[in-house]
Amino acid sequence: MLTDQEAAAVGCVDEAAVGRTLLELMAVPSVTGSPAESELQHLLAGRLERLGLDVDLWSMDLPALLADPGFPGLEVARDEAWGLVGRTPGDGDGPTLILQGHVDVVPPGDPAAWQGDPFVPRVTGDVVHGRGACDMKAGLVAHLAALAAIRAAGVRLRGRVAVHFVVGEEDGGLGAFGTLRRGYDGDACVITEPTAGTLITANAGALTFRLSVPGKAAHASSRDAGVSAIDGYLAIHRALADLERARNHAPSPLMAEYPIPYALSVGTLHAGDWASSVPDLLTAEGRLGVRLGEEPADARAELERCVAQVCAADPWLREHPATVTWPGGQFASGRLKEGHPLATVVRDACTDANGWASRPRERGAPYGSDLRLYAGAGIPTLQYGPGDVRVAHSAQERVSVPEVVAVARTLAVTVLRTVGVE
Repeated sequence: MLTDQEAAAVGCVDEAAVGRTLLELMAVPSVTGSPAESELQHLLAGRLERLGLDVDLWSMDLPALLADPGFPGLEVARDEAWGLVGRTPGDGDGPTLILQGHVDVVPPGDPAAWQGDPFVPRVTGDVVHGRGACDMKAGLVAHLAALAAIRAAGVRLRGRVAVHFVVGEEDGGLGAFGTLRRGYDGDACVITEPTAGTLITANAGALTFRLSVPGKAAHASSRDAGVSAIDGYLAIHRALADLERARNHAPSPLMAEYPIPYALSVGTLHAGDWASSVPDLLTAEGRLGVRLGEEPADARAELERCVAQVCAADPWLREHPATVTWPGGQFASGRLKEGHPLATVVRDACTDANGWASRPRERGAPYGSDLRLYAGAGIPTLQYGPGDVRVAHSAQERVSVPEVVAVARTLAVTVLRTVGVE
């Protein structure tokens, strides 16, 4: 099913180069908001230039972006953010396909959980272990390998490819937001998040919330004179569990495979400041899943009503109600329009480049991503990339090099079939 030009591009995907590039990118500890995040953007800019792309590497205007009404939020302090877009040269009379990936990774967590330094890639057979392996340095490498293969095959494109390498995806989507605000557009977009051999055509959203539950301080020996904020929170916690069950009733078919498609989870609890005092404040932070097609404002209002109902039924909280605020990342849901040809193009490209056994099925994902920002900008977008999200953000993070190669081959064919060839 491959044309001669497609077969040539597939044949030029260099597995050894894929492995070397993956190790190079993983060795840069590009934690969200860190100087290494910016370092990696500059390294990648050089790689895009060597591939013959027109490169725009710019320092983002953080105050202007943060003041934008549509800003998606962030969870880490940062002094700078760099945008990076590379485009194949020429004006072209064909479509523009965006290949997108984020360069930032989450912190490694407990060092004792890792076998060695999480930022020194460890290779076992054809599998590479370490922070960022699948989320998503492998996806960045797949983009680079696909472009290198097309160039090596001598294929001339009718349209253009635009590579968007972005920062800050893990804490809200600052990089994608700033790139789109700079005016970069396209006719379709493929994001190489880890999808375990499937096509992700829809993402649930995720909203970070903070609960502040008041109490009344007293000496622990006279705790009856105080009101524990922990006791007040327990009733709210039970109500949040009931809310989660209600919100997960009859999910979209794209999300039906997940036990909890739209999770509501409390991640941190902080209460009190002295062991022998009744705690007068509890602060809880968590994550509220947003259903496909649901407005984030509606999801926020539902959680706020839940908390207000608990407070109204409690003698103390009725007069001293808990408060809900929404700091940090605010991910709306997003999806590729049902029946859009991009899904078929990528599915067929994967099948033709790698064999029928690799043909991907379509599903949704229970986490937020940059997909919703591109879809919200009117750009048809899906996710297809190497690795499995179930090991991302963990000390077991890993990816196989052959899987990166298979995705690179798929992307190369997708590019030729989307933007056209001369």
